[in-house]
Amino acid sequence: MRDKVVLFYPPYAGPPLGAPLCLLSLASPLLNAGLRLSLIDAAVQPDFEAAVAREIDQALCLGISFFTGPMIGSAVRVARMAKRIRPELPVVFGGWHASLLPDQTLRADCVDMVVRGQGELTLLDIAQRLLVGKSLEDVPGVSFKTGGETVHNPERPVENINNLPSPAFDVVDFDAYERACGYREVGYATSIGCPYACNYCTDQVFYKRRFNAYRAERVVEEVTDLVGRYRLSNVTFFDSNFPVDLKRALAIARGFVESKMRFGWSVQASTDLLCRMSDEDVSLLGESGLDHIGCGTESASPEVLALMNKKQQRIDDMYEAARKTERAAIHVTYNLILGYPGETEADRIETFRIMSEIARQHFNVSFSPNIFTPYPGIPIWPQLRQMGVREPQSLEEWESLPLGNNILPWLRGEELERLRRMLEFFLLNNQIRRATSAAPWLRGARKALGAPLRWRLRKSYFAFPWELWVARNTERLVTRRSLLTGQALSHNMQEVC
Repeated sequence: MRDKVVLFYPPYAGPPLGAPLCLLSLASPLLNAGLRLSLIDAAVQPDFEAAVAREIDQALCLGISFFTGPMIGSAVRVARMAKRIRPELPVVFGGWHASLLPDQTLRADCVDMVVRGQGELTLLDIAQRLLVGKSLEDVPGVSFKTGGETVHNPERPVENINNLPSPAFDVVDFDAYERACGYREVGYATSIGCPYACNYCTDQVFYKRRFNAYRAERVVEEVTDLVGRYRLSNVTFFDSNFPVDLKRALAIARGFVESKMRFGWSVQASTDLLCRMSDEDVSLLGESGLDHIGCGTESASPEVLALMNKKQQRIDDMYEAARKTERAAIHVTYNLILGYPGETEADRIETFRIMSEIARQHFNVSFSPNIFTPYPGIPIWPQLRQMGVREPQSLEEWESLPLGNNILPWLRGEELERLRRMLEFFLLNNQIRRATSAAPWLRGARKALGAPLRWRLRKSYFAFPWELWVARNTERLVTRRSLLTGQALSHNMQEVC
């Protein structure tokens, strides 16, 4: 009997952050309903195409979840391979990209259905219908092809995530992930959605600005159980904005302290919410094991922040969040978006000046700069089209749009080169400030570089970059960090600009 659902997660850049939480969340309702499951994660399964080919022999359907960018290529390649082996096998695409662009996704010849939005109950409905040969016509949240036409069923009402089963962590081979990344960790989400309406963010489009969160008691119970059962050292929380409900966030931290379980955890949080906490509140977060916070600061120009619709973001909060977290021994990564529509060079210089000053005052701050990337469905696409940005028209075209890949017509030639040089000076200045080394000659080299770098940033003078020539022989410049963990992701300036 073909009662097995195969779930595939394509490869992505950077070290794995544990098993793909999206697939584990989809797996639980299927397993609870008595269906069999095969989960294939390319991060720990190098020969993933062969693995999928083996598993689909007795499969009811193949489900693939992915984000915009390079993951699309492997998703399409595996789906087409599956269709060659079993042309009748239903292939289901899901995740943010497919949900935001269902019509375009279904134009691919290898895709039969798209799960839109929350997928746990929709995929279960699809599997149960396929099992008995029933139509999908009244399954909410699904788009599908039939008779040469595309059908979009009504939206599925958003489910309170407390009513959904816990992700199927018991199917994870934690040893395999430890071999892949060197430590035992897991990805976990205590909430989905963010109430803010930043113009560049897909979160507000996908979740409609609804904050949907687990109860604090459930988070404490599940996370501490996972840490103890699987000997985990780290938990990465995938929440879009962890402390939206401040009382809940502090109750979770307090629960971790009272559990006596020692583990590191990391979150994303906006600086305005951190500033609503007292010093004692933030210290409680640190005491509970929180060791990294990623902050979407994006710019230190009030004009650019207004263009981004980041009304909640204030420059004073950036300083204050750095002070509070430093006091609590929590490392923070401030994300920067460069090249945003309407940003001027003066805006960039102001951003680099203020961020450098924050980093000078607070040793716990690092930065992760990115060129503005226009993702599907974001609110400013009409403006972008008017400014000459060409919107990708197929899955394959979206594949070539990873984070930071520059497709902005206003950031070319000399302006791009000047931005790249400016950014390199900024990153180098902050890296040598934070670096410690036992080698006296290297400490001396960093000290010699520091003063002229600071002068250049103050004066916006970037010609004859002798400091960069010296630094390339002594430093490995970190050009991008994970906003989730703070880990270095890239040392290549070309990947940023």
